[in-house]
Amino acid sequence: MDIAQAVILGLVQGLGEFLPISSSAHLALVPWLMNWAYFGLTFDIALHFGTLIAVVIYFWKDWLKLLHQGFTKPREREGKLFWYLALATIPGALIGFMLEDAAETIFRQPVLIACMLMVLGVLLYVADRKGKKQIEVENISLRTSFLIGLSQALAIIPGVSRSGVTMTMALVLGMTREGAARFSFLLSAPIIFGAVLIKVPKIVANPAMIDVSFVTGMVVACILGLASIGFLLRYIQTRTFLPFVLYRFALGILVFGVAIYRWAA
Repeated sequence: MDIAQAVILGLVQGLGEFLPISSSAHLALVPWLMNWAYFGLTFDIALHFGTLIAVVIYFWKDWLKLLHQGFTKPREREGKLFWYLALATIPGALIGFMLEDAAETIFRQPVLIACMLMVLGVLLYVADRKGKKQIEVENISLRTSFLIGLSQALAIIPGVSRSGVTMTMALVLGMTREGAARFSFLLSAPIIFGAVLIKVPKIVANPAMIDVSFVTGMVVACILGLASIGFLLRYIQTRTFLPFVLYRFALGILVFGVAIYRWAA
């Protein structure tokens, strides 16, 4: 991998992790569209580590407060939220661990990814239009947080989008757009941390993986991740998710078109 490829994939990860457009889909599709070699799930995890740093930096005050309240005042609102986030992480972590091999092979088929982009786009559109938008993140219930966490397990399939599916489920369950986004962002930290932690032994055993491109992609993902979090939280205060839905459909159609062209050639 050269530096330019690492920068492009870092940009893709930084924008796609927090916007509801599926970073994993883009990490699979960009090399496919550009006829690049697949650089492996370990490099994808490195890019995710960049966005993990971004979400920790952006919400560091929230996380300090949640950690403190979770262990000192677990029955109060923010203490409960900490444990709800911990519970919501479990389904996605289990599914991700069990289907790791499929995530790196079977689920990375471009046509499947295109289908998932469109399907989740429809669901996000409907949820955004029909959701009651009454519940803020501070008032989330145990049931709501668990169902959002359960939906996160579907993000093992590229094209579904971790942020997209969790925001969609949150909207279906009556959360506001901002509440759905904030809960999704907070929920991203433990699940990404777990995914990175699993890959640490492999990276330690092969330190040659950590080269300039590896670090460059991670840094770019972090910077763009910070920008995309701030952008989305401001954007959804007054606007809908429709542009992201249209983008998902446009990308899906492009992938279908390229796949048909390559099949016919």
